[in-house]
Amino acid sequence: IQDRYEVIIMIADLHALTLPQKGIDYQKNSQEIAALLYACGLKEENCKIFIQSQIKEHLELSFLLSPHVTVGILSNMIQYKEKKRSQETGNLSLLAYPVLMAADIFLYDVDLVIVGQDQTQHLELTTNIAQKFNNFYGKKLLKVPHFTIPSLGAKIMGLNHPNRKMSKSENDYLALRDEPQTIKKKIAKAVTDSENKIYFDPQKKPGISNLLTIYALLTGCQITEAEEKLT
Repeated sequence: IQDRYEVIIMIADLHALTLPQKGIDYQKNSQEIAALLYACGLKEENCKIFIQSQIKEHLELSFLLSPHVTVGILSNMIQYKEKKRSQETGNLSLLAYPVLMAADIFLYDVDLVIVGQDQTQHLELTTNIAQKFNNFYGKKLLKVPHFTIPSLGAKIMGLNHPNRKMSKSENDYLALRDEPQTIKKKIAKAVTDSENKIYFDPQKKPGISNLLTIYALLTGCQITEAEEKLT
């Protein structure tokens, strides 16, 4: 979309702190991510790439939005429940994460936001926050953009656990900086199924379907073309 829109890409280092880990240089990681994005083909003249924590207004707006969101609503968010179970305990930043996400969106008066498949509930909350905020102040201060979920690749699943989202914590992912041989080994070990056929069916064949999706995205072809090439 970079040839049709002015693209704004935020590297969400503050969101990464919702599950803090020791020994990680978040600043260095953020800079590496920016470099990788440009290396993948984003054009500097068309895309503004920035690091979230370097713009203090993200946290400021998040705090101003927070009085319009109840703890009950936040605690019922699916991602919060799932991560709380894996952590055994929730924390405040994990609970308030959707409010910061809403601030990330509202801050730039954007027209279009492209999100992953697992963000649907957060988008509903974002719209709700804008309506409450605007109604309280009696004028349209926050702009609600159009949200779209890609038809292909909206949720990339794990290589070894194709029923769960790809995860670094479970060593279940492909990294852009992996060596070709490493990628080859990871793909070769990926979970598939016992049926000796290759076709796209996420319900019956989650492993094969995930690999077809990754192949189609990386080569720029359609799923049907990927099926034909790999059969």
